[in-house]
Amino acid sequence: MGQQIRLEVVTPSGAKVNEDVDIVNAPGYGGDFGVLANHAPFLSTIKIGTLTYQSGSRRESLMVSGGFCEVSNNTITFLVESAERGTEIDVERAMRAKERAERRLAQAAQQAENLNRSRAEVALQRALARLKVAKH
Repeated sequence: MGQQIRLEVVTPSGAKVNEDVDIVNAPGYGGDFGVLANHAPFLSTIKIGTLTYQSGSRRESLMVSGGFCEVSNNTITFLVESAERGTEIDVERAMRAKERAERRLAQAAQQAENLNRSRAEVALQRALARLKVAKH
């Protein structure tokens, strides 16, 4: 095992992850990115999606929704609106949210409502990310 990087995932309700890991992959607005130990310092915005990390042969996934990431001093810190492990996701609820968002998108397209469309798109992204993480 090589060097590791400290991973911190923090939500408004508290710390979700605080451990040393081998690699972190995250959904940035500029594209997905990966971080290993001794990475150069940087900041990034985080979009709704799947954050994965690995330590040895153990691989974990979290659904994250919106926030920021900072890499500095061999630590990667995520400040996100929410973070959910696959085991914490209610798959049936996420499926209902996905279907509701898809209906709202269809209605917004017919009525040319930009606000409802934007809200429905975000809800759909969140539901799809939850379902993806729940499968792992």
